[in-house]
Amino acid sequence: MELSDKKATLSFSDATPAIELPVYKGTVGPDVIDIRKLYGQTGMFTYDPGFMATASTESAITYIDGDKGQLLYRGYPIEQLAKNCDFLEVSYLLLNGELPNAEERQAFNETVMQHTMVKQQMHSFMRGFRADAHPMAILTGMVGAMSAFYHDSTDITNPEHRRISAIRLIAKMPTLVALAYKFGVDQPFMYPKNDLSYTGNFLRMMFGTPCEDYKVNEVVERALDRIFILHADHEQNASTSTVRLCGSSGTNPYAAISAGIACLWGPAHGGANEACLNMLEQIQANGGLETVGDFMEKVKDKSSGVRLMGFGHRVYKNYDPRAKLMQETCKEVLEALGLENDPLFKLAMELERIALEDDYFVQRKLYPNVDFYSGIVQRAIGIPTELFTGIFALARTVGWIAQWDEMISDPNYKIGRPRQLYTGYAARDM
Repeated sequence: MELSDKKATLSFSDATPAIELPVYKGTVGPDVIDIRKLYGQTGMFTYDPGFMATASTESAITYIDGDKGQLLYRGYPIEQLAKNCDFLEVSYLLLNGELPNAEERQAFNETVMQHTMVKQQMHSFMRGFRADAHPMAILTGMVGAMSAFYHDSTDITNPEHRRISAIRLIAKMPTLVALAYKFGVDQPFMYPKNDLSYTGNFLRMMFGTPCEDYKVNEVVERALDRIFILHADHEQNASTSTVRLCGSSGTNPYAAISAGIACLWGPAHGGANEACLNMLEQIQANGGLETVGDFMEKVKDKSSGVRLMGFGHRVYKNYDPRAKLMQETCKEVLEALGLENDPLFKLAMELERIALEDDYFVQRKLYPNVDFYSGIVQRAIGIPTELFTGIFALARTVGWIAQWDEMISDPNYKIGRPRQLYTGYAARDM
């Protein structure tokens, strides 16, 4: 963080003296006004519900320019990473700051794949859930419980312990997600097969059975790997901020990641692609392509209560770069599986066409986001809608753990403690 030559002056309309606040600038993006001493100098807090204009931390991992529709992992555009790297290479980048060379890539892949199994007791622990339990409920519990099964690496002051925990989480999340799926459909658990790729291994654990060999479809494998890359990190979103806030208390990484999973479970965060798919299915049930125009008119009528899912974003005010990549991936998967005439994909394309041409949506900068096409892809692959958020959690784990490690490594980090504007009763007697 570099101190800027300029300063911010805060003046008041009463007799309170004005104060100067330092300004810091990052590599790119908006400058920030340092208000850490504001309370001490003025006795006042800032008020920013939802943290709309508050930088909660300094980070060198991910950068988003919402106006340009730009997403960078460690400086690399997401478009380049999605087309030229696999998920484990991107994971290495997020954790270490640089892409691996050939030797580093091989060593990292081998290390991750050697840790894909989970303790046998965890299988028994999972059987304690109801058969109809939501996969996210299972994942929240199972990841939090990892601190009981892998308590040999929970000293957060030890960099090697943090590295081991990161590897374990990245390696075991696919196994836990697949276990949760198999448990829900009452099929035998499939053990990892480490001569496959990270994503190929996950597909086999999900859809393979002991009855016959499972052959990984390379197009599907690459598509799911790309989904993992696109969801690997996204700056200081709700779940990442949750991981950081939880971790700031000094808790172990498994507890912090479990907190992030619980936050992601919320429909306003990780459930958006499921909501989008449900919207498309409802349009199809009500008449399909012929009714799209009427549906969009209802969206523009605020009194109708009809919402357009998969468009717009809290940060992006331009086309989400991940959405373009996901649209390409969607086409590739549907063609490879003989589903190129999928009615939901045609609906999605027509909704996008109207939204990009209609002044109502253009003026409001309602562009497709990554959730708009990812649900169609996952549905085509065979992933049930209730597991969509679990796939998201699997991919985001590396971003969460990278952000957590960055915070713990900062010698100046403090426990998070937001303040409030109190509007309740003042002190009173009974």
